[in-house]
Amino acid sequence: MVAKELAASRGSLQSTISTRSAELLTDLALIVASAALFSFAFPSLVSDWGWFPLAYIALVPLFMVVRRSRWSTVWLYGALYGFVTYSLLNYWLLNFHPLAIFIVPVIYAVYFLLLFPLLKLADRLFPRYGYLLQIAIWIAYEYLRLQGFLGYAYGIVGYSQYLFSPLVRLSALTGVWGVSLLVVFPSAFIAAGMRQGPRRFGEFVRTHRMDAAAYIALFAIALGYGFAARVDYSDARSWRVAMVQQNIDPWRGGLEAYRDSLTALIRQSNAALGDDPDVVVWSETSFVPAIGFHTRYRQDPEVYQLVDELRAYLGVQAVPFVIGNSDAVLSRNLDGELERVDHNAVLLHDNGEFRRVYRKLHLVPFTEHFPYQRSFPRLHRLLVENDTTFWAAGQEYTIFESDGVKFSTPICFEDTFGYLSREFVRRGAEVIVNLTNDGWSYSVPAQMQHMAMAVFRATENQRSVIRSTNSGMTTVIDPNGRMQGLLEPFTEDYMVRDVPVYTAGTTLYTRWGDWAAWGAVALSVLGLGAGIIRWGMIRLTAGGRSETIKRKGASDGR
Repeated sequence: MVAKELAASRGSLQSTISTRSAELLTDLALIVASAALFSFAFPSLVSDWGWFPLAYIALVPLFMVVRRSRWSTVWLYGALYGFVTYSLLNYWLLNFHPLAIFIVPVIYAVYFLLLFPLLKLADRLFPRYGYLLQIAIWIAYEYLRLQGFLGYAYGIVGYSQYLFSPLVRLSALTGVWGVSLLVVFPSAFIAAGMRQGPRRFGEFVRTHRMDAAAYIALFAIALGYGFAARVDYSDARSWRVAMVQQNIDPWRGGLEAYRDSLTALIRQSNAALGDDPDVVVWSETSFVPAIGFHTRYRQDPEVYQLVDELRAYLGVQAVPFVIGNSDAVLSRNLDGELERVDHNAVLLHDNGEFRRVYRKLHLVPFTEHFPYQRSFPRLHRLLVENDTTFWAAGQEYTIFESDGVKFSTPICFEDTFGYLSREFVRRGAEVIVNLTNDGWSYSVPAQMQHMAMAVFRATENQRSVIRSTNSGMTTVIDPNGRMQGLLEPFTEDYMVRDVPVYTAGTTLYTRWGDWAAWGAVALSVLGLGAGIIRWGMIRLTAGGRSETIKRKGASDGR
């Protein structure tokens, strides 16, 4: 008898272990599937342009894992999803810095570790309509992770739609957040319908047909707006711009590399000048030695000679040049000692002299600045030992003017943040000119992911965006979000385009900024708060009823 009971117990334990193992393998497969679908919706290892329709179903496995998992494991699944997704999406960070491919996936592992329990809480608090709250929470997460020192825009799901111009134009009203909402809804809806298995999905759709109909109507309205909002810039002034792509390996340092870069820049600029441009634009840090610093101090004769050659070349040009360079100054530190402070900068050379400078406002965390030296001295020392060069942040939203055209020059990943381009436009910029150097990545998908976000800067503000890069993607994006020519990446070349200077309107996004994102944040907080209060009241009421029944039973017993 005892032997039979032991055998039954062993069998039950083995069955439980087998079931748990099957559940674990299924959950892991869903996590990997979601990470792959999400990453491949963007420019990636499998497609330089990305497969943007995948984004509409990419989060189905994610929401299914959130619903299936236990409270004890949901946060671990979130950490795993964040790490795997950003290892796939940003694999090219390995070429930037050995620490980068470790730091970014770990940061997003932490983010998703916190996000998954919130998504599960929404599902538990609202079994019927929790998926709608999950959508709001997702949009809130996308926005909040842009804030502060760690702000990083890669992987916002709406950016996957950069080739779908009618939908992208919705950003003139809502920023990228409205596009993200329309992309996330199908995943949340399908996952909610799979709660009781595929056979019950039809029943879920019938029950929630009004939700589906509202989404279809909203999507149709968004597309209708996208077609109707397409601006006609045929009467706008044209600004003839030459963009030089010198294609110099940014990892090469030293005087010889700087001279090779200058030679390529001059060679392509001379060719471009034959097309009679109004302005010539070079890329971010296209000329590395700080022009102003070496002109003033002349500490290194060979470097100064190279600077002098550049100044002599620019001095005889009849058109302005916009140049990415380091703006360096000597400043006294806290100990009263003089030290060199560098800014990642853009210089405007016009009429024989450098007239204005823009210093980069939003620096790349860890690789361009680290303001927590005193709090984390070991990490700071590790960054320095790995050849990290820190810049100082600028303070001014500079508006350049050339030939009557007002423009601003966000540097490198500054064009991935909507608030910066919006503020430039609010202060008078008629054209956004982005200077970028993504050559360090040795990756076309990395450069394409960056360019995809620039498309939204054009549509959000209905302004032309110019991208002049070292190695790609050099292009002009019109106010409707369409690319006008694209230079072959990782080739030395130039492009001359007539850029429309369209200023006829001011979009809702330019006026109100990220109001849609803040709405998602508010809905998330209010929704979760209301759900928790409702759950507490139900528990309290149930507890009161239970106590009443017990008392009544005791009374009847007496």
